[in-house]
Amino acid sequence: MQLHKRDVVEAATSLLDEYGIADLSMRRLARELDVSPGALYWHFANKQQLLGAVADRILEPVGETRGDWRARIVGVCRALRDALLSHTDGAELVSASFAAGQSAAMTRLLSGLTDAAAEAGVHPAHTELAARTVVYYTLGFSVDEQSRLQWDAAGAELPAGQSVLTEDPTVRFEFGVQLLVDGILARRAQPV
Repeated sequence: MQLHKRDVVEAATSLLDEYGIADLSMRRLARELDVSPGALYWHFANKQQLLGAVADRILEPVGETRGDWRARIVGVCRALRDALLSHTDGAELVSASFAAGQSAAMTRLLSGLTDAAAEAGVHPAHTELAARTVVYYTLGFSVDEQSRLQWDAAGAELPAGQSVLTEDPTVRFEFGVQLLVDGILARRAQPV
């Protein structure tokens, strides 16, 4: 049976969900697929490329959002957070892949957010920076939220007010997104 790239990505995503990013190794993936580790390198030159493909798989549900610039930014933030939280260590994996420049899906999302910032009237020199700020907030919030969920699931005792089980993280997330939208709105009136 011939091994296809999509099969490798699906198996890697399943291992991520089951064991987390720390235990997602090329050797474990090869065992799961019943192939030699070298067979994986036919499809991916290194683990970073594989993780970038898994990041893109995680981000498949994050499509283009319609509406004015505000609706597009808010929609992307919500969809990105949902996608990240739907996989064990999804936020950490996507964040690392984005930092390494390995995720085509994140590049696409960043481009759409840059266009939204331009539509908002942000100076052209700052549109990508505004878009990156939105991405960094969403990734950072989601990494923190996912870490807290894992600590709670492990029964760890966190300081008062730090458990996601005693607060609504969506309310906190939406506050931050609105703060970003308000900041973009305020920034558009300022010169470079």
